[in-house]
Amino acid sequence: MRIAVIGTGYVGLVVGACLAENGNDIICVDKDEAKIRALQRGKMPIYEPGLEELVQRNRHENRLTFTTALGKAVRAAEVIFIAVGTPADEDGSADLQHVLGVARDIARAMNGYKVIVNKSTVPVGTADRVREVVRRETTHPFSVVSNPEFLKQGAAIDDFMKPDRVVIGAEDPRSAALLTELYAPFTRTGAPIMVMDCASAELSKYAANAMLATRISFMNEMASVCELVGADVDQVRKAIASDTRIGHSFLFPGVGYGGSCFPKDVKALIRFSKDRSYECRILQAVEAVNEGQKRRLVEKMRAHFDSLEDKTIAIWGLAFKPKTDDMREAPAIPVINALLAAGAKVQAYDPEAEGVARTIWGDRLRFADKSYEALTGADALAIVTEWHEFREPDFAKMRKLMRQPIIFDGRNNYKPEQMRAQGFTYLSIGRK
Repeated sequence: MRIAVIGTGYVGLVVGACLAENGNDIICVDKDEAKIRALQRGKMPIYEPGLEELVQRNRHENRLTFTTALGKAVRAAEVIFIAVGTPADEDGSADLQHVLGVARDIARAMNGYKVIVNKSTVPVGTADRVREVVRRETTHPFSVVSNPEFLKQGAAIDDFMKPDRVVIGAEDPRSAALLTELYAPFTRTGAPIMVMDCASAELSKYAANAMLATRISFMNEMASVCELVGADVDQVRKAIASDTRIGHSFLFPGVGYGGSCFPKDVKALIRFSKDRSYECRILQAVEAVNEGQKRRLVEKMRAHFDSLEDKTIAIWGLAFKPKTDDMREAPAIPVINALLAAGAKVQAYDPEAEGVARTIWGDRLRFADKSYEALTGADALAIVTEWHEFREPDFAKMRKLMRQPIIFDGRNNYKPEQMRAQGFTYLSIGRK
């Protein structure tokens, strides 16, 4: 198929590259000229494992091109994906100005029947609003489809190529059939393609992320209870995860969730429910627990040291999760800000997110090129992101580099008894 993808952010670039990999002709559009020039040179604007190779291969085969010419791309395409940002407003609602602006531009460029697909995460009712905008600007026939993405950063390529499910919100058989045909090669192993109304499709994305966020906050609450009663959260987690009604996913305690999806989507679901006179009390609690959890590591440091003034704290991990350089709503941000406000010195390391972190803090902290370099002269190490390279470090080397062998582990990477044997004071989440 001939497809245009409007927006070359995280979602748009992954969608374009993966659809091109299956033989479709893809034009990716963005108004950012510098980004398009960089993509045309093969330079990626984000870090995502496997994405650069996918883009390079499909550019070489001329199945994937990049342009700022939206009108030309629209006229050449049968299907047009809208994959632009929907940032949260101050009240938590999703800002739809970019989605609706692109819809207007698509309508003005149309030269025949088009299927316009909302790939951006949008609140319920957005398909209707896009339909109204397009209808005002063109007399050409069109369909509007809601097709939410369910991509995990760090595993987005696999998630798209081997989806658990494909959700298509369509109000007419023609567009439903076209999208079903497009996704059929990705679901050959039996993953369902679920065709439903647009409102249900739009809500499914928010409901999925809200459920996962709820599991994380629930487990973090259980970790706090474990610390109060002397229980071990690892044992509690294993016991409840063995219940087939619960399962193992998203039950690991830590320093809270972050990223571009969970925080924004939980806020948006709370907001658009409130606009309809319904209070999402569970999700309000999920959000409150998460905000408090981001302060836990610094609270533990204050309890241990009394004062953090002039203490040197090493930070391992800045991105909100491994295998990405994304720092949106990352727990490392409030952790480091609290340390700096308390007068501590921070030495930070992350294998991918240093460039983003420099735009946040500049020279207010020292960035290390290697993980062990961040430990030199440190009074303590705080582990905030669970990159794989932190799983089995050289503990003897760490002790020699650090001023004090103290670890505050926000991701429970190590066993407490192991750390005691290695000579470390070790404070983790929900364990003795």
